[in-house]
Amino acid sequence: MDLDNITFFSNGSSHGDWDEASLLGLQISISAILAIVTLATVLSNAFVIATIFLTRKLHTPANFLIGSLAVTDLLVSILVMPVSILYTVSKIWTLGQIMCDIWLSSDITFCTASILHLCVIALDRYWAITDALEYSKRRTMRRAGLMIGVVWVISISISIPPLFWRQAKAHEELTECVVNTDQISYTLYSTFGAFYIPSILLIILYGRIYVAARSRIFKTPASCGKRFTTAQLIQTSTGSSLCSLNSASIQEGNLHPGGGSGGGGSPLFMNSVKVKLTDSVLERKRLCAAREKKATKTLGVILGAFVVCWLPFFVVTLVMATCKLCWFHPVLFDVFTWLGYLNSLINPVIYTVFNDEFRQAFHKLIKFKQCCSRNTVSTSISMGKRNQSILSKNDDNLGNKIH
Repeated sequence: MDLDNITFFSNGSSHGDWDEASLLGLQISISAILAIVTLATVLSNAFVIATIFLTRKLHTPANFLIGSLAVTDLLVSILVMPVSILYTVSKIWTLGQIMCDIWLSSDITFCTASILHLCVIALDRYWAITDALEYSKRRTMRRAGLMIGVVWVISISISIPPLFWRQAKAHEELTECVVNTDQISYTLYSTFGAFYIPSILLIILYGRIYVAARSRIFKTPASCGKRFTTAQLIQTSTGSSLCSLNSASIQEGNLHPGGGSGGGGSPLFMNSVKVKLTDSVLERKRLCAAREKKATKTLGVILGAFVVCWLPFFVVTLVMATCKLCWFHPVLFDVFTWLGYLNSLINPVIYTVFNDEFRQAFHKLIKFKQCCSRNTVSTSISMGKRNQSILSKNDDNLGNKIH
């Protein structure tokens, strides 16, 4: 979201520090790097959309939200980032007033929508984990579509106001394309609506998701109305014949020799059950620890990537609007702007790599493409061999006729 995009080479002193060849080389290098980032963003989000569309198993409300996020980030990479490349490496805006209005509106709308999509995805996950039974009945495509509609309404309401006061300068020659940050009320409205409030919401939601997930991970089977059966305890032991015990005979008070309803159990037999019970508890603790570590890592990556990408830009934007004596180097504005754009590349990676269903769908899609390509190659080879045999046969017939 480029609320105050000052071009990389806008400082007049830059021309004295760089000769023409060096300046051109630096501009080309920066353009190439930003173009690679843009292309990677396009391909990653397009691949997520294609995977969801082609995999019937992924046609769920939760994945519909992720697909909508990918569409939004794809729009950022197609309609916003290419123009930003030109503006970042050039000195002035050369595309005119109308294109400036379209670009700024698209920039603010799509980047805000991308951030708000993260909120609705977190909200969906929070409801799913804290009220699973009831929310599963209400978790429909229609509800997901309604949430996405609210996201776009808020995003558009944030991007429209600058258009009204920019029209007053439409007759002037345009040399830069920025949102007027002198409107402090709008700056507060846009930054809090697009970032600060969503950030607080994300932290609260993912904090509660982590607490709920941790309590569910470490919840014992007894608290869920279940008890370990002998078969569950020793199912990893091959060739064992201990499954004849009932679940009551392995309660804590009946694990001593001769105890329990079964009676007649030998010390060796009961010690074997004790060992199996201990191994099962330890294994469960290891699994719980692994799951908690994975959940912590996933939530940490989601929040960490979002904060790292967007916090610097919105802090600078807010400080520059409220503190007239504050100054930041012009390069920082471009770095922070593209750091925010980078979030559109990171989103499809985070929300799919940590999802087992997406990983399986990716593998199947890649294998399907490889299989199709191999079949195409083999078909081409077989057709070539067939044509070659036909040609050789015709040559033999022709040779016979000549002789």
